[in-house]
Amino acid sequence: MVARNEPEPCREQDWGLFEITKRDGAARIGRLHSKHGPITTPMLLPVINPNIRTIEPREMWEKYGIEALITNSYVIWKHEDLRTQALSEGIHSLLDFPGAVVTDSGTFQSYVYGDVEVGPEEIVAFQRDMGVDIGTMLDVFGRPDMTREELEGAVEETANRAKPSLSVAGSEMLLNGPIQGGTHADLRTRSSLLMGSSESEGRGFAVHPIGGIVPLMEQQRYRELFEILLASKSSLPPDRPVHFFGCGHPLLFPMAIALGVDMFDSAAYAIFARDDRLLTPEGTVKLGDIQEWPFHSHALFGITPQIVREMEKDERSIILAKHNLEVTQAELARCREAIRNGTIWELAEKRSHASPYLREAFVWLQEQLDDPDDGPVGDSVLQIIASTNPLRRGGEGLGEEIDFRPHILHIQALLATRWRVPGSWWDSTSGPPERVLLIEGAPPPWRISALGPVIEQLAEEPRTVVMISTPIGLIPFSLEDLSPWCHLTGPDGIWDPIFDDLEVIEALDEFGLSKTPLVRIIPREEAEEHPEAAGVREWLDRCSVVDKLALLCAINPSDGCKITDEMTSRRSRTDRVVNVNSGGKHILSPRLTDGGISLTTHGASVANELNSSPIPEFGSSEEGSDFPGIPRVCIIDDAIPFVGNGRNVMHGYISGADSHLTPGQPCIVVDSNGALVAHGTPITTHLEMSFLRKGVAVKVREGAMKQDQ
Repeated sequence: MVARNEPEPCREQDWGLFEITKRDGAARIGRLHSKHGPITTPMLLPVINPNIRTIEPREMWEKYGIEALITNSYVIWKHEDLRTQALSEGIHSLLDFPGAVVTDSGTFQSYVYGDVEVGPEEIVAFQRDMGVDIGTMLDVFGRPDMTREELEGAVEETANRAKPSLSVAGSEMLLNGPIQGGTHADLRTRSSLLMGSSESEGRGFAVHPIGGIVPLMEQQRYRELFEILLASKSSLPPDRPVHFFGCGHPLLFPMAIALGVDMFDSAAYAIFARDDRLLTPEGTVKLGDIQEWPFHSHALFGITPQIVREMEKDERSIILAKHNLEVTQAELARCREAIRNGTIWELAEKRSHASPYLREAFVWLQEQLDDPDDGPVGDSVLQIIASTNPLRRGGEGLGEEIDFRPHILHIQALLATRWRVPGSWWDSTSGPPERVLLIEGAPPPWRISALGPVIEQLAEEPRTVVMISTPIGLIPFSLEDLSPWCHLTGPDGIWDPIFDDLEVIEALDEFGLSKTPLVRIIPREEAEEHPEAAGVREWLDRCSVVDKLALLCAINPSDGCKITDEMTSRRSRTDRVVNVNSGGKHILSPRLTDGGISLTTHGASVANELNSSPIPEFGSSEEGSDFPGIPRVCIIDDAIPFVGNGRNVMHGYISGADSHLTPGQPCIVVDSNGALVAHGTPITTHLEMSFLRKGVAVKVREGAMKQDQ
């Protein structure tokens, strides 16, 4: 075993700051900066009992990649020898752990035993004095079986203790600010508002644990568990990690992370091991019930369940605990990879089938996504959809639940609100459409399987709106190469005609086309080259660019027509448009991976000139519109020379951002006068940009000043 290097302490100015490096909707990979190194999230804080160390903390650091752990300050405080050593040598020496140390305060002990013998300020001071990285204030545990009046009292008393606790922690220790409120969504929201706004000398909480959830997990009341998470998230500052206090079973990780949890903690890896139980991503397995390992690990490699059963209890507990910790770490790594490749929701969907109680919760979440409630839970659900990049690379596996995936809901919503019938036709005529042509039974790429019949039909009647039937709804032919529609995977039969006349009419009604005459065709063979093919194809290419600018950049189709005036294009060897020019200048390039668009600096400049909305400024209100213009991020003067030369936009240097900005889709960077500085892709939402002070906000594609040099 090769020992890991000791952690590098953060810079003084970064202490306590959280940055987001990757996201998929509410799920995010981040870094919390502590005095004992950065903590990468989503992550687990293994619980260490200072009296019973099933796995030594040093081994956790060196072998299992644990960057931070959690222990109980109240247990140490009550034990005279431990208290003396912790105060004289420090908590890191006591535990022999070089990474970040988080401590609980005794709140859970008050839940179990009814009370604790230490005061709120005294326990925070004790945590501070033994050198804890992230301490926890002594909050009031809100049990689900409490009356509403009792839970209101728990919320208010916890909030009353917040400022004094922050004052005691001072500038030497980061502090957890737990959220209470039982199963009442409105109380969780109030607790989030109170704790999120609590400050002492300009410093607030670093992390917000969702407290009082252990009884819900013990009773497998997962629907209520995730409901209070969504309610809490709706009002918490987005620049602080959210900690699911007491949750550590890998079964719950994907769904919790998909909804925005950043940190977990649990002693389950050790407790379950002492009870001869193994953790798996799909539930818990009893050692006595198996003949072979259902999940492999380094700890169990080369030995059989029977061999482990024959071990002495202490030896057996240690080897099972190591397996449980390995499985836990592996599932968290799987979740982080899913965030990176945009499949965290599909992973949660898969894991939901492992438990009927978890499945109930997931079905409820799907119902919320389909029809969000009014209130804090609905607000969080809408934020999840809006913050999810609607496009994905690679295949999109077709399944019964595909319609509920947040990125699918997002692109469908953009299609419903931003797509418009063409304002003019390929033969230069204008006016309403004469008919709708529905292409059915043809698989993608439709530019190959259906282009000939489309050209033939358009040549016959120029004022034709061409739509394509897909297993997840109708789309305009102009979006034929846009993810996810063109990337659906499944048996050949998924492309068979599946809609009856009534369903088609209902679908067309969403586009305002239900009363337009309908023609349905199934392309069987490629049509012969038509004399008007060149003119029709140029019009189709232009429609594609205009429609993508509308959907992905919120540019009004009439402005899209101005941007594409005198449009020409260059095609790849596979007949895909790769460069789009207007007026002889390159303005954008359609991406071959997902059908999205990448602007050039000239294209960004043209789009910016057509944007007449006020320059975004944090704290100001925006008027609602389907087409507010290309999203803008406004930076302060000090950052302009760097960003203008191609450097990324960093948090802390932003004065405003448009609320319709979508992570992963194009945006432009402007100065306080609205002049173009750069263009690129945002990593965070406009709300996160208003809070975060660390990390990349916009990955710049090209600086406007760099092009001038």
